[in-house]
Amino acid sequence: MENKAIHIEGTVENVLFKNEENGYIVLDLNAGGELITVVGELGDIDSGEGLILEGEYVTHKKFGPQFRADYCERKLPDTVVNIEKYLASGAIKGIGPGLAKKIVKAFGDKTLDIIENDTYRLREIKGISAGKCEEIAGEAKKLFSLRCIMSFLSQYEVRSQVAMKTYRKFGTDSIDLIKNNPYLLCGDSIELDFRKTDEIAKDLRIDRASDKRVIAGLQYILKANTALGHSCLPLEVLQKKASPALNISESEFYSSYNAALEDNELFEFVKKEREYVYLPDYFYAESFIADRIHILKDFTSPEDFNYDTLINIEESEHNIKYEKLQRQAITSAISKGLMILTGGPGTGKTTTLNAIISIFEKQGCRVLLTAPTGRAAKRMSDLTGKEAKTIHRLLEVLYDAGGKLTFAHNENNPLDCDVLVIDEMSMVDVLLFEKLLRAVRLGCKLIMVGDSDQLPSVGAGDLLRDLINSNIITVITLKEIFRQAQQSCIITNAHRIVSGEYPDLTRKDSDFFFFRRDDYDKAASLVVDLAKRRLPAAYNYSPVDDIQILTPSRKGTLGSVEMNKLLQNEINPPHKTKPEYKGYIYTFRTGDKVMQTKNNYDIVWRKDNEQGTGIFNGDIGRIVNINHATMNTVIDFDGRVASYPFDTLSQLELAYAVTVHKSQGCEFEAVIIPIMGGFEKLSYRNLLYTAVTRARKLLILIGSEGKIHDMVDNNKRTRRYTCLRAMLSQEKDHIQTSLPETSGKDEMPGILEILGEKEGEE
Repeated sequence: MENKAIHIEGTVENVLFKNEENGYIVLDLNAGGELITVVGELGDIDSGEGLILEGEYVTHKKFGPQFRADYCERKLPDTVVNIEKYLASGAIKGIGPGLAKKIVKAFGDKTLDIIENDTYRLREIKGISAGKCEEIAGEAKKLFSLRCIMSFLSQYEVRSQVAMKTYRKFGTDSIDLIKNNPYLLCGDSIELDFRKTDEIAKDLRIDRASDKRVIAGLQYILKANTALGHSCLPLEVLQKKASPALNISESEFYSSYNAALEDNELFEFVKKEREYVYLPDYFYAESFIADRIHILKDFTSPEDFNYDTLINIEESEHNIKYEKLQRQAITSAISKGLMILTGGPGTGKTTTLNAIISIFEKQGCRVLLTAPTGRAAKRMSDLTGKEAKTIHRLLEVLYDAGGKLTFAHNENNPLDCDVLVIDEMSMVDVLLFEKLLRAVRLGCKLIMVGDSDQLPSVGAGDLLRDLINSNIITVITLKEIFRQAQQSCIITNAHRIVSGEYPDLTRKDSDFFFFRRDDYDKAASLVVDLAKRRLPAAYNYSPVDDIQILTPSRKGTLGSVEMNKLLQNEINPPHKTKPEYKGYIYTFRTGDKVMQTKNNYDIVWRKDNEQGTGIFNGDIGRIVNINHATMNTVIDFDGRVASYPFDTLSQLELAYAVTVHKSQGCEFEAVIIPIMGGFEKLSYRNLLYTAVTRARKLLILIGSEGKIHDMVDNNKRTRRYTCLRAMLSQEKDHIQTSLPETSGKDEMPGILEILGEKEGEE
């Protein structure tokens, strides 16, 4: 059925489908009289073009044999018939079928050469005015420039999608710019992998130790480490990573590093006489956060005002008695420019927050509520009875002229509110918080709510902990577990864990259960049986909507990948009525529970009569339909229905089981956590605490009692390199550094695998 590395040539007869954004296309190719359906990311191809393709034959369930092209070389049509077909297809804006016939009749097989190099001869054609000629000339220049870029990059097996991004960013000068500095392809808006760019640079004979190569390599290493949570790296750590990876000497490293500082391509911050290196976006973000926090802090009400009367009214109206720290939190929220409210489950954060919102609204203040994820925002709405939006929806995602992500609300168009409440602050990273702060007008009160004992954000930085530990913001930590919450073993055990005490694993009459298993396969079988049969039968839970399996790791028998495959096979097995799409790791099936694994700001969703854009990292949905005819998958994310082209399904994973990190900000009716050996680097207390606090009504631990105890004993937090705390404390001092030269190496290899920094420092 499949033959690899097949070479075919032919002329495009018809274009059946084209995605302008990513270059995915379906076309009919006339290859020596045989009509072949071709699919792939080949770019903006039109009828009449000649193609040289390499790829493989595949069999589509509905449409039969197709040729999936991995490589494409394009040839402009060279016969009169194909040139007319090409122009008539609309390849050049302004030329339709009628005009195409006239032009080809006048110039024959020289038509395309004249359009490209001597466009003004088109004025010889009756009906083409000077203005029309100018219009066609401009469109032709764009077309031929894009074709040249695609042809140039295709020799390096770079996808057409990258060529289109390159053209959008650099226009007709793209090839000259790339030949001079191929590492421009690594930059914003294009983001070609550094290792692929390095191959191009080597072919173009770019010197191994050139500043352009080394700086791009340093940026690549820093970016790889932001994915691990580090907003910066110590200079000596960066040097130790970069020199062997880029095959450069220490002196070559510092020479390029100093050049990067000079040109603001990298930034440096000195903390405790140690230099830390930043990518520009992260340096600007942490610097802005520090500056803006100091400004917001100065906007406070009189300290001597007594708010007891307002609080007493709330108590009377809602038949509530606030404890001392709750009253202090309410007072601080009203009087301070900004405040952090933190505390574990059952300590009354929601009750306190509702009082704060009520008092502000009675004073005529406009209060907005926001959270980092859709599920967290929905939970916030449920608990407060007020509308809450995700931060992205609140700020309104837009794109600037260069196609770069931006937001409608910023310093020039601030949010229309007097009070902004942000929930689940532990999940907010520094880049997103910077954007949010830019949209907060001076004088607006900022109330940040979160649990600092949970895991830090998926994105870079350690924002909530840095804000708390800076000691410049009022922090109220609620500690008393209320009587109703004390009835829940989930809550009491969560507090035992975070205090370094072992959870009670002996009770069989509450909402917290432990099943001892010593064998991985038996533990996995129990997880599946509980999710598929026992919990639905006992509690009427839906295996998809109510039950969530959380794993410390992706890997291993009890990791999220293997557990997902087991659970999918039992909960949503294959059936002839359920269309499927086979991905690299998972086969996706109608009815599957899935999770988005990266922010995608372009996906359009609809909810009732509302339409918006953006599905974000951690959003959980359910596959409604898989349509092979349209090559689209429809997914329902808690009422927001979005359509995914097949080529974007790599952004999804099955979500019957997810890692604890991915579950942040979510709550589930029932949570099952398999915990055995094999994930030593993830065996720490706040990961277990975060997992336990995801359960709303039922929690089940399966595995080793000793492993659970080991996790409780290990209070080594996830540490990240960041200087925000120092910036907040105004320890600012930027110093550029250079060291004596040493001898280097002569050869220019491809970059080695960059290993991310596993742990930083406080």
